[in-house]
Amino acid sequence: MKALDTILDLLFPPKCPFCRRVVDHTGICGACEKALPWTEGEAGLHKGAGGFICAAPLFYEGTVREALLRLKFHGESHLAGPLGMLVARCAAEQFSGNFDVVTWVPVGPKRLRERGYDQARLLAEAACQAWEIRPERLLEKMGDNPAQSGLGDSDARRANVLGMYTVPSAARTEGRRILLVDDICTTGATLTECVRTLKDDGATSVVCVAAALTQPQKEAAKKQAKKC
Repeated sequence: MKALDTILDLLFPPKCPFCRRVVDHTGICGACEKALPWTEGEAGLHKGAGGFICAAPLFYEGTVREALLRLKFHGESHLAGPLGMLVARCAAEQFSGNFDVVTWVPVGPKRLRERGYDQARLLAEAACQAWEIRPERLLEKMGDNPAQSGLGDSDARRANVLGMYTVPSAARTEGRRILLVDDICTTGATLTECVRTLKDDGATSVVCVAAALTQPQKEAAKKQAKKC
């Protein structure tokens, strides 16, 4: 297996997911490690009503935004590996000991057919490799609503996802402490709805982690611009 990995690395050398420079290991290059918009302390936590909390290692801007868009819309599913490692590191730092199962925010059936993969699931699977476990499918999306990115108003985003998720009949949530993984956290509307769904089905607690989140002041400025 190691020999095969060596051959693959020679034919398809690993690249930094952000600047796309060739690196000698899977992950981030030294330059990006220093330059990326890392979150720190409370700035790396998105909090909401009812104890909602989502942590993220990075802010959604610059090369981070570009990498996540390539993962989400341009077929670069391999980016989930290095990004998932960052998600795992962030979850371990923020929520160690506070979850015993990992799941993800699922995409709808139409988008899954179009993309061929679920980016949040890939992130969850990559993160779980660090803990030698597998994520469990605890949520299902009931259909295909308009993309949240096209809705600037937080009320519209909440309404857009209301009732869109359910717990599959074979899933077990009762009494479990869940880590919920997604790619991006902006207003937190989608994650909040998923948390509500899981708790209504019996989950003891749900904490969330995303690869990146928007800075509050920038999200507020975007909303203001759309009003003008």
